[in-house]
Amino acid sequence: MSILRKAKLLLLGSHKVALEEGLNEGKNCSIMGGINFGSEPYLITLGEHVRLSFGVSLVTHDGGTWAFRDNPKYKDVIKYGKINIKKGTFVGCNSTIMPGVTIGEYCVIGAGSVVTKDIPDGTVAVGVPARVIMTTEEYADKCLRELKPYNIDAYKKNKREYLLKWLNDNEN
Repeated sequence: MSILRKAKLLLLGSHKVALEEGLNEGKNCSIMGGINFGSEPYLITLGEHVRLSFGVSLVTHDGGTWAFRDNPKYKDVIKYGKINIKKGTFVGCNSTIMPGVTIGEYCVIGAGSVVTKDIPDGTVAVGVPARVIMTTEEYADKCLRELKPYNIDAYKKNKREYLLKWLNDNEN
């Protein structure tokens, strides 16, 4: 990595640098801190209303080719792949998206997952490697069923105070 790129990353942050270097991003995306857009952000497309939680890594090349590149037979081997994360998808913290992967619309990728294959629209995928465990609608219904009653107005007024009390009251 060049000294200039390192300085830009420190001063501007990875998201701004990725946009300058060709990241294709739709409207209303939410990019949390510490995202690694890799060295080829121009190979990454984020659809509208995508959220990347903190610590997500988007890997557009296979660095493993380094291990055999000094062998003349393999000296010119390179492996790159585009990453496409479609509309309305959430990628959980510390997940890694590998080269050549498309994640469909309205998906949930669980925290810490490693996505090595395409994920179909409207599904929840978790694990290492990530695998589909349910539909997004099933997940939404599960969240609704498990929701403990709360006071939305009090939550909006003072989220910190409300959550501390609410969680203490609902520990059982």
